Amino acid sequence: MEQKEQKVEEQMLVPEDVYLTSGVHIGTRQKTAAMMQFIYKVRSDGLYIIDIKKTDQRLKYAAKFLAKYEPENILVVSARQYGQKPIQEFAKHTGAIAIPGRFLPGTLTNPNVHSYIEPDVVIITDPLMDNQALIEAKNVNIPCVALCDTNNELRYVDIAIPANNKGRRALALIYWLLAREFLKEKGKIKEYSEFTPKVEDFETEL
Repeated sequence: MEQKEQKVEEQMLVPEDVYLTSGVHIGTRQKTAAMMQFIYKVRSDGLYIIDIKKTDQRLKYAAKFLAKYEPENILVVSARQYGQKPIQEFAKHTGAIAIPGRFLPGTLTNPNVHSYIEPDVVIITDPLMDNQALIEAKNVNIPCVALCDTNNELRYVDIAIPANNKGRRALALIYWLLAREFLKEKGKIKEYSEFTPKVEDFETEL
């Protein structure tokens, strides 16, 4: 059994401590019933802690799913300030479309809006902050991948990646990993070493 555990450790996208030092596991003081399955424990100060093994598994699963689509048909959205640089970097390295900042109503549903686009899949940084994009994706039957913190609902979310979706370093790491894994699934890179951007390149500057 212990050997089996060891094997799981080795197969993580990055060592566990990289997730921890980036704060990917730090949740909020609220939890929803839907997110219970991804919560590891509650800290003495009331913060819920996300199970990073599940974060890692979901990142791989999401990347496999996204790799079914052409990058130019993938839309990534973040109203959150700390998510805007990471999604732009994700788009730059994968060929996806990024909408940082305000998501204009009608972008996915109204062909008369100048910002109108027809992606095949949408990635959102926070179902709360990016609610407009989430609802519009649902209305036009576009699947949605979302980074979900302990306080998020999973309504209309097709694939949830449990993670701290508020932290600067956490968001940089998640989108860096998602970009790298997506390119590997697509066959654009054979080895992780071929992905040259650093996590820091995805970080919002203070």
